[in-house]
Amino acid sequence: MQKATLGTIAAVMIGVAAIALVSGLLATNRLVPNTGIVKSIGVEVYWDQACTNKTTSINWGTLDAGGVKTYNVYVKNNGTAAEMLSMTTSNWNPASASSQISLGWNCSGLVLAHASVVGASLTLSVSSAISGITSFSFDITVTGTENT
Repeated sequence: MQKATLGTIAAVMIGVAAIALVSGLLATNRLVPNTGIVKSIGVEVYWDQACTNKTTSINWGTLDAGGVKTYNVYVKNNGTAAEMLSMTTSNWNPASASSQISLGWNCSGLVLAHASVVGASLTLSVSSAISGITSFSFDITVTGTENT
């Protein structure tokens, strides 16, 4: 068995340090968001299809630049008439986050009959060029407007 030379040991240590440095640089591109508050008007939002567990907030977890995360929820029309669904965001903190992060969903303009439930996908997208944002928060409002 050959003894490791000082040069070999030094080369291995430099390689390990380089890997640690690159990993640290990649980790600085991470975005650590806060929880988004979910409000509803004219309808109710739930985690489950049986509509027993209300959705009041969403923890988006950790997202990378260019990342996308989707949560599925259920919207129930508890009113007495059909409701047209819409979703908006507000109260972005910091305000600049709204130009680098967006929320979309698949139920815009959908008319939900009285006592009906529909599955909805909320999709958060982060710009690949995001900068200056290390955490954020915002409110999500799901609205049912009577459709006559």
